[in-house]
Amino acid sequence: MFVTKEYNRQNALDYAKRWVLDRNPLFFSFNGLGGDCTNFASQCIFAGGCVMNYTPTYGWYYISSNDRTPSWSGVQYLYDFLISNKEQGPFATLTTAENVENGDIIQLGNADGLYYHTVIVVDKADNEIFIAAHSDDYYRRPLSDYDYSFIRYLHIEGIRFELQSRDYCFETLINGGIEPLEETQ
Repeated sequence: MFVTKEYNRQNALDYAKRWVLDRNPLFFSFNGLGGDCTNFASQCIFAGGCVMNYTPTYGWYYISSNDRTPSWSGVQYLYDFLISNKEQGPFATLTTAENVENGDIIQLGNADGLYYHTVIVVDKADNEIFIAAHSDDYYRRPLSDYDYSFIRYLHIEGIRFELQSRDYCFETLINGGIEPLEETQ
């Protein structure tokens, strides 16, 4: 059974601030190989929830540069995962600039209709959204500084994780307890 926990936005923001101008040695840097922006955004999301989805191909996980899903480091694939995920891991809905929150994700698109860049929201003030991003590393860069043709805002709704069922529930309940009964000697 899956249960939902709150996305820890502060952990995501703290992670972004710590690693935006550096690279966490636990993760490969994709600079020069298509960019590191979505990899960095995934790391921030993971810091805010600590749950991956290990479903091959269509999940969302990173074990190594050669053992990860496309959604961990690909702009469109991350979007597809977050919007459609009904299993373990983070999930999101589309939102607006007015409703985007710190820790949410923004993706930018070009004139060809392709989304090419993923950033994380780190602040909102005076009708401006500020982001953190990798590839070209920025912290608290105004979103208005970017040149893009399309934009989408992804609100991280929460994190699903599996709650292990307790098969011994009936015996415990019928004997008047909540926890497994200890044997008496």
